[in-house]
Amino acid sequence: MKRGIDFIGVGCGAHIINENNQILLIKRNKNCRNKANHWSIPGGGINFFEKIDEALKREIKEELGIDIQIIQLISITDDIIKEENQHWISPQFLCKIIKGTPINLEPHKCEEIRWFDLDKIPENITNTTKDGLNFIRKIN
Repeated sequence: MKRGIDFIGVGCGAHIINENNQILLIKRNKNCRNKANHWSIPGGGINFFEKIDEALKREIKEELGIDIQIIQLISITDDIIKEENQHWISPQFLCKIIKGTPINLEPHKCEEIRWFDLDKIPENITNTTKDGLNFIRKIN
């Protein structure tokens, strides 16, 4: 059975903001579980018996090779992707880097990583990214 397809999947995401008030986004490639060619916040699935904060820190370390500090929960997206027959619940957190420089450690899933000014976000972003950005823009 597959998460998000055979049952509702739970994944977490990090809105990583740097000292220049830019957000780190990844561009999903054709091998991603969903939303290929869309820009997204980094993150991933939560394993059984894994706490959300532990899952998020693990996913970010696996994807980008960095350690993060979780500042606060900013959004929970009920992400229904009808065109791909998927349903995900995605808590998202405002985060900052505490160690390392982001690099793409998963080129088989991620085409590119890039920092974006909050007012220059690409149009092709995921629902979870959009929801979290709405909150971030309100506090800036």
